Amino acid sequence: MTELSDETRTPAAVHAPPPRSAAPAARAGRRRRWRLPQVGERKVAYLFLAPWFLGLALITIGPILGSLYLSFTDYSLLAPPEWVGTDNYERMVTDPRFYKSLQVTLVYVLVSVPLQLAFALVLALVLDKGLRGLSIYRSVYYLPSLLGASVAVAVLWRQMFGAEGLINAALENLGFTDLPGWVSDPEYALGTIIILNVWTFGSPMVIFLAGLRQIPQMYYEAAAIDGAGPLRGFLTIQFPLLSPTTFFLLVINVVYAFFDTFAIVHATTEGGPGRDTAILVYKVWHDGFRALDLGGSAAQSVVLMVIVVVLTVIQFRYVEKKVQY
Repeated sequence: MTELSDETRTPAAVHAPPPRSAAPAARAGRRRRWRLPQVGERKVAYLFLAPWFLGLALITIGPILGSLYLSFTDYSLLAPPEWVGTDNYERMVTDPRFYKSLQVTLVYVLVSVPLQLAFALVLALVLDKGLRGLSIYRSVYYLPSLLGASVAVAVLWRQMFGAEGLINAALENLGFTDLPGWVSDPEYALGTIIILNVWTFGSPMVIFLAGLRQIPQMYYEAAAIDGAGPLRGFLTIQFPLLSPTTFFLLVINVVYAFFDTFAIVHATTEGGPGRDTAILVYKVWHDGFRALDLGGSAAQSVVLMVIVVVLTVIQFRYVEKKVQY
């Protein structure tokens, strides 16, 4: 038989266009799913975000701008603000009490924050061993974080570390004599505040524990095969993989130590004895609402904010380089 030509044999196959791949259709579908929100959808999103923007403007940005303005004025709450230029800042840099408060603040932050994070990490490592009733332990250890900054706990702390408090009573039973009043002695007052801040370790402990639970088990198995002990496993596996968690807690707790310790200091030591526990945020309150020097107080608050911003930038600039994501 005569062999048919290509045109005669399969005209449809020869002249038909090649079948379309499903990939472009899938990509088009993905493009349709990730389309930009329409105008109406954006309006709904802005409507839900409006309370947050309102709070940001009224509670954060507004007070910052107000404090910045008042820092250039003479204001005592009893008369309208009077513009004085940089007089408040000039008085501040020549005030020895300001440098004393700044020194106390830096000692408090540089000592209490590392101690708190170290203590929280140790307890997280202990609880990560799979203890029975882990949820109960987590709740009990987290409780100090909820109560630590309250005035009631600060007053209780003052009673415990007073000259006739529970701590001295327990030490006297052990044979110690001539014990000081820990919150009234200039040598120990700041230390009691640091201990109170370390005691509120629950929140970072829970976060550390969550970070430990995210480490894959295969790394521990590989370390066990290589003969790594607990210390080597911690240094080579756990601590490096916890570096993002540690960095996050470091930034948050440094900011917290600068700003959110007023209630502790005021209720425990009232900035004393002398000015040995008068951290900068306490001095801002004292000069503003006790001495009625709102202008000088606002200038100090601006400097405090600048210090915290600079320290945060330094942490992101240099410390984050050590983080292993």
